[in-house]
Amino acid sequence: MEINWLHDFIAVATARSFSRAAEERNSSQPALSRRIKALELWAGAALFERTTHVVHLTPAGEAFRLTAEDIVRRLAAGRLEAQELARGSSDALKFASTNALSLTFFPDWLRQIEMALSFVPNVQLVANHMEACERMLLAGEVHFLLCHHHAAAATTLTNSHFLSIHVGNDRLIPASVPGSKSGKAPRFRLPGTSSAPVTFLSFKTESGMGRILDAVRSASPLQAHLKPAFTSHLAKLLVTMVQAGRGMAWLPESLITDQLASGELVAAGSPEWNIPIEIRVFRPRSRLTPAAEAFWKHVQERPARNRDVRVARLRRGRSKGAHP
Repeated sequence: MEINWLHDFIAVATARSFSRAAEERNSSQPALSRRIKALELWAGAALFERTTHVVHLTPAGEAFRLTAEDIVRRLAAGRLEAQELARGSSDALKFASTNALSLTFFPDWLRQIEMALSFVPNVQLVANHMEACERMLLAGEVHFLLCHHHAAAATTLTNSHFLSIHVGNDRLIPASVPGSKSGKAPRFRLPGTSSAPVTFLSFKTESGMGRILDAVRSASPLQAHLKPAFTSHLAKLLVTMVQAGRGMAWLPESLITDQLASGELVAAGSPEWNIPIEIRVFRPRSRLTPAAEAFWKHVQERPARNRDVRVARLRRGRSKGAHP
């Protein structure tokens, strides 16, 4: 059995598609399929149910996935620690963060934790969409993942293999430009009607906020009539599109605090359309490097109180003479 077979298996299990997994693995689909067949032969069980359009894990595949992810993660973590010790950079801390939080939350949060540390860490951050960040943590390429979280939205980071701490709060607000320069009424207003749906700018499925929004809306008694017009995994790009008057979007308040305060953007619906979300930091349950464990200890000692992103940004704005 080869370690690359496990990487192939995890890629197919995540993408639920041989073609998408092959693209991610920089492989041809026939070659990847042969390696998966070899893994199934080694395992002595069919790991996937193959249909015309979708690939599903069998019960044996579901059980094997946890083992495969744990093996890959432990090997990567061990290799990473060995490299850091060999280079004498044992104080390295590696983070994956979703794009929005890398801009709005991570810098201040890190600075506050660093003040309590007994060493100056070598911090390395990779910002990407949620699906890519999850893959990095699952593969053991980073120590920590910082992301938005909602209990209704599915995640691959199971409690049996990962720990998480609630470190802050945010919320998704439906936002629109005003209908007029002097007015506060939105140009695009929820809930819309079947004959006049609201032009909607949405997140892609690989986005964590896209997952959250889909999960909450599917269970909500509130029904909106929406006309999708644009999709991206970048929250910052959606903010730009909303500011250009292209439609409304549910946006993290942490990104649009200044625009809401100035009136450049307004809420596209009443407060009941807002979606409270947590900010969480995830880590593997398995042992990390001494520096990463020391960092985690200080994260545990700093609960989420007073870590509302909106409040923090408003305070900074006021200190600079901005409007409340």
